[in-house]
Amino acid sequence: MRDGEKKQSSRKVVRLFQKRWVFPTLYIACAAIILTAALWYQAAKDPKQLSQKPSAPYSSQQENPTISVTSPSEIVKMPVADADQVVVKTKFYDDKAKAKEQEEALVFYNNTYSANTGIDLAAKDGSAFDVTAAVSGTVTKAEKDALLGYVVTVESGNGISTFYQSLSKLQVAQGDTVSQGDVLGKAGMNELNKDAGNHVHFEIRKDNVAVNPESYFEKSVADIKVEQASTEAKENSTQPAEEKQPAKDEKKQTEGDSTSSDNSKKQTTEEDASSDTSSEAGDSTTP
Repeated sequence: MRDGEKKQSSRKVVRLFQKRWVFPTLYIACAAIILTAALWYQAAKDPKQLSQKPSAPYSSQQENPTISVTSPSEIVKMPVADADQVVVKTKFYDDKAKAKEQEEALVFYNNTYSANTGIDLAAKDGSAFDVTAAVSGTVTKAEKDALLGYVVTVESGNGISTFYQSLSKLQVAQGDTVSQGDVLGKAGMNELNKDAGNHVHFEIRKDNVAVNPESYFEKSVADIKVEQASTEAKENSTQPAEEKQPAKDEKKQTEGDSTSSDNSKKQTTEEDASSDTSSEAGDSTTP
C-alpha cells in the first residue's frame, strides 16, 4: 500500500509541475521574497551611510569649477588691502582720453606698443604688497606664465571676471571660492612691464571685454557695462611701434603739411602776379 501511495503522490507532483501556471507563480514568489529581504536590509543600515555617495577618482570641480554668482549689490574694491599706499603706474587705454593720456597707457615690449587693457598698481615705496580679491567669485585659473608672472582669474557670474597678473607667488588654487578682500598672492615683477617694478596688473572684464577698472571702483557690480570704445580698444590692443605713432606727433605733422601747403599756394600766387606784370610790361612796349 505504501509503495502505491508513493507512486500516486509522485504522479500528482509530476502532474502539478506540468501545469503552465506553476513555474511563473514560483518565480514571482521567489522575487517577492528577495525584494523584501533587500528592503529590510537597506532599512536596517545607517541612514547617514546611505546618503553618502562614492567620490569620483577625478574631481569634476577641478576641471569645471562651479561659478558663483556675485551679488549685484557688491561694491567693487581695489585689489589691495590699503588703497592709500598704492599708485597707478600705467592707466587703462581709453580711446576717448587725451593724446597724452593715451601715450602713457601704452606698454612697449619687443618693439611693439600695446594698449593697456587694465591698470598697473604699485606701492608708493616700491615694495611688494598683498593682492586681494576685488570681487567675490571662483578661481578658474591660478598658474605661472613666463611673460606675465603668476596669473589669477576669478569668475563672478553674469559675465563678470577679474584678472590679476604679475604676482610673485600665489595663495589660492583653481577651484577655490574667494570672498572680496581675500589675499590671492603677492605683487611682483614680470617681463612685459619691467618699468612698473613690483606691481599687480588688474583687469575687469564684462562678457570678455576689458573695461576701465578706475571707472567702477566703489561702485556696484551691477554698474559694470561694456562701451563701444572698449570693444574698439580690444580689437586694436596690439600694434607695431611704427604704426602706433603718438597723436601729438600726428598733430605736428598735420600742421607742417598745412604750412607747406600755404607756402606753396603763396609761392604760386606770387609767380602768377610776376607773370601778369611781365605781360603788362610787354604790352606797353609794343608800338
